Amino acid sequence: LSERISVFPGVAALAAAQDRVAEKRLFAEVGLETAAYAPVTTDEDCRLALATVGSPAILKTRRLGYDGKGQALVHTVAECEAAWKGFGEVPCILEERVPFERELSLVAVRGTDGRSAFYPWAENVHRDGMLRVTRAPAENVLSEPERAARTGLAQMLERLQYVGVLAVEFFEVDGRLLANEFAPRVHNTGHWTIDGAVTSQFENHLRAVCGLPLGATEALGAAGMVNLIGNHPTLDELLAVPDLHVHLYGKSARPGRKLGHVNVLRRTTDEREAALVALDRLLTETDTARSRP
Repeated sequence: LSERISVFPGVAALAAAQDRVAEKRLFAEVGLETAAYAPVTTDEDCRLALATVGSPAILKTRRLGYDGKGQALVHTVAECEAAWKGFGEVPCILEERVPFERELSLVAVRGTDGRSAFYPWAENVHRDGMLRVTRAPAENVLSEPERAARTGLAQMLERLQYVGVLAVEFFEVDGRLLANEFAPRVHNTGHWTIDGAVTSQFENHLRAVCGLPLGATEALGAAGMVNLIGNHPTLDELLAVPDLHVHLYGKSARPGRKLGHVNVLRRTTDEREAALVALDRLLTETDTARSRP
């Protein structure tokens, strides 16, 4: 298709994002540091990979994994071999298990004219392999690693001749930012921008691919995003939380399924945290009530 018309994002970005080894190699090419890793395509590779990466490590399928799927924590060669066979002996990657302090994400957008813009850093909290909460702008991001990460991401956008929104997830560990993975699209960790930024990631993606000027990416205050997973309170209950912005996806309830998300926007981080505590209490009460026989 790209031989006939313009396709955004381009083939190079999609190819790298769909293969975890290609993704790691791309990060290295633009100067983004990553955790140690090694390809695994045979059971013998498990021994060699563990010797390189160390233990414990995480075995992941090179393609198609998301939200914690296609991943297994391994400590020994035997566990690695069993996990690889359990994945159907498809090409995999063994990654160092990083004892990170927190996960941060950086959402960027690049237009057809080559101009790019960055949203504020976001801090993310996962549970059971799925994103639960995002806070933005993230606090206390170290300046030197932050500059290096922005520079590397800017180089990646140029190398890929990228057009549209792209997000990179980083692990913060020992004063470093390790690139974990990137998504060539609007991203869950950027959903807060719908209500919390001057221009949402969705609008900027459309502006970019349509060749229009990009919108401002500044935050409007202290924003928080919470995914609604498995089930959620009624719309009346959600909207009873003051100044809550509700985004439902029209999906039927199912364990582990993202049904929507809610955003809060406050003037200060303390006010945001108070709103997130109230929301967490409501979600917990809903989970408790629906789990009763």
